[in-house]
Amino acid sequence: MKTTEIREKLHRYIDSAQDKKLKAIYTMVEEDVVTSAPWNDKPIIAEIDRRIEQLESGKTKGYTWGEVQAQTVRTLKSVKSK
Repeated sequence: MKTTEIREKLHRYIDSAQDKKLKAIYTMVEEDVVTSAPWNDKPIIAEIDRRIEQLESGKTKGYTWGEVQAQTVRTLKSVKSK
């Protein structure tokens, strides 16, 4: 079974699992869940802080979500027309 299939089956199971079983599963993986959270990763937090500082100081130009979507549409149209 492929990893993607395992993830999908686990997601479906967790969504409907009985509380007792859900707590047992969480107990088994709790340490991984807590330590793998991105907010516990100091290099990731440092990079986010660096990027925020660059945006706020004007060193880097930011884009709105609308601008990103519009550019994506233009790029896709360009690729399809080739």
